Amino acid sequence: MCSWCWAYRPILLQLRENLPEAIRWQNVLGGLAPDNEQPMPEQTRLMVQGHWKTIQSSVGTEFNFDFWTQCQPRRDTYKACRAVIAASMQQAEEEMIEAIQKAYYLRAMNPSEPETLADLAAELGLNRSLFVAEFFSTQTEAELQRQLSLRAKLNVRSFPSLVLEHDSVCASIAHEYQDFNTSLAEIKNALERHGSFL
Repeated sequence: MCSWCWAYRPILLQLRENLPEAIRWQNVLGGLAPDNEQPMPEQTRLMVQGHWKTIQSSVGTEFNFDFWTQCQPRRDTYKACRAVIAASMQQAEEEMIEAIQKAYYLRAMNPSEPETLADLAAELGLNRSLFVAEFFSTQTEAELQRQLSLRAKLNVRSFPSLVLEHDSVCASIAHEYQDFNTSLAEIKNALERHGSFL
């Protein structure tokens, strides 16, 4: 749900396609903004829109600014996190991540609304009733808290972040918004330093 994550998505996909076969990819939800039913304050609205404009001009990422006039923004991203977990129960984690990002940034839909998230699940062909049940379940909340704890343990404080875990040692991996090769080279170098199978 971070706009910089949306900007990074094309490069992230390229990186993942080029990772060594031995690397197992794992998404970790960062949380970003806890549950909040209050409208987003004007100052925050302007700040977030400023991020969008900065990203658009520096990276070239597409945004649909109609969101700010067609929706009631809230600083609330935990619901989107729960939606990813609920979708993962139907083997659609990656698809839900992409659907939420496109809904928010391109389709002017509000991912802080459970109804919107259920609509996206249905669009993906998931069982809507099962998705809604999982979305509100204690199991999903427990998994969200587990991932938030893991994010803290990995010392991730900005989004997006890449962390390589190898032999129980974690290392932050640098990333660029225009080229995946910097990250890929760092990953390969780290594995080689640890006598990996590469």
